[in-house]
Amino acid sequence: MESIFIVEDNDSIREAVAGYLKLADYNVTQFEGVSGVKEAIIDKKPDLLILDVMLPDGDGFIFAKELRQYSRVPLIFLSARESESDRITGFEIGADDYIVKPFSSKELVLRVGAVLRRANKNALETEGTLWKLGNDELDFDEGSHRALLNGEELKLTAAEWKILVFLSSSGNAVVSREQILDQCLEYSFDGYDRTVDTHIKNLRAKLGRPDWVETVRGYGYRFAGELK
Repeated sequence: MESIFIVEDNDSIREAVAGYLKLADYNVTQFEGVSGVKEAIIDKKPDLLILDVMLPDGDGFIFAKELRQYSRVPLIFLSARESESDRITGFEIGADDYIVKPFSSKELVLRVGAVLRRANKNALETEGTLWKLGNDELDFDEGSHRALLNGEELKLTAAEWKILVFLSSSGNAVVSREQILDQCLEYSFDGYDRTVDTHIKNLRAKLGRPDWVETVRGYGYRFAGELK
């Protein structure tokens, strides 16, 4: 049974979310604030974290930024802050999804399932796939679900890993934002093109050079690495 942590100070919302997820056969642990969450994540290693942004004992964005220094646990923000800038900030920090309150319980459970599938799925068909771009080498290790750049592990979120694998497996073919939404993020709602762009921006930053992923204006993206 997959384990989910919920960090939410509103008792009714937290208990309702926990109830939805328990009905879907998830093991749920609840927190009223960020106190003790870091220690619990390190100790129990949950499969997913649902995190409010505005908490009485801390800021969810700040907590998530610190979280990414020691954990790659899949992360979903659940927040009343609905502006585009807030959603983009969430994805830039390393969230896998951002759900705005009020929300549909069915949509919440579906999105949780989608994020967990991305995190658990081994998308590569062969182990040790090695790509080269200039003097840089990018190695995908399917067995450990890791990406290594010149021997150093990249700290990718589940969504970033999925997008990188999808782009590279497409060879030199151009893929659209809609394809990335469908194949990698598993949702397709109006306005989510910016979500794809944000994930690509974060991925390029971690790869150290933007030309690993080329922008094809008017259509989408293309992976520029060559198989070694």
